[in-house]
Amino acid sequence: MIFTKETAQQTAELLLQINAIKLNPKNPFTWASGWKSPIYCDNRITLSYPEIRKYLKEEFAKHIVAKYGKPDVIAGVATGAIGIGLLVAEALELPFVYVRPEPKKHGRQNQIEGQLEPGKKVVVIEDLISTGKSSLQAVEALKENGADIVGMAAIFTYEFQISKDNFAQAGVELTTLSNYTSLLENAVKQNYISASDLETLQEWRINPSEWNQ
Repeated sequence: MIFTKETAQQTAELLLQINAIKLNPKNPFTWASGWKSPIYCDNRITLSYPEIRKYLKEEFAKHIVAKYGKPDVIAGVATGAIGIGLLVAEALELPFVYVRPEPKKHGRQNQIEGQLEPGKKVVVIEDLISTGKSSLQAVEALKENGADIVGMAAIFTYEFQISKDNFAQAGVELTTLSNYTSLLENAVKQNYISASDLETLQEWRINPSEWNQ
């Protein structure tokens, strides 16, 4: 689910402008999982553009309060969402924590960095949703530490069916600034891709793990 159509279109346009999202159907990228993909998304690039990170921060803050009410804590998923999560927490004047993929092997062996008291209402910030597995692992770690998870808000989702199933099974509501559908609409409108490229990109999302084998 996106916050609003207008925000989804504007966010997609900004991500394309700065090459945070790259589309290359003719020369696919290889993800860490081994999947071949005609798209690559690195939303951390947005942090290098003051006006764009300001836009994302303000959109997150505005829509989170409108949708969930003001939570007690903002949590970012490490490492990609630490930066934007902190900006959102600052905008809302809220405490911030971040969640590691697993506990540290030394020191206090924390998985959650920062002060999190049990029972606090938490909105989790993520930069990118693919299958949702790592994002939901962060949610589980927060729950184990007593957090009341209100929902998750992300910059972008590929809208894979597996991610929708994973979030539904976990009982976590996901809302994003933009999504794959809005991206393709904007890419066509701005002439980033051709009609044949659009067909390839649409096919890929249906079965990304088997595409281009």
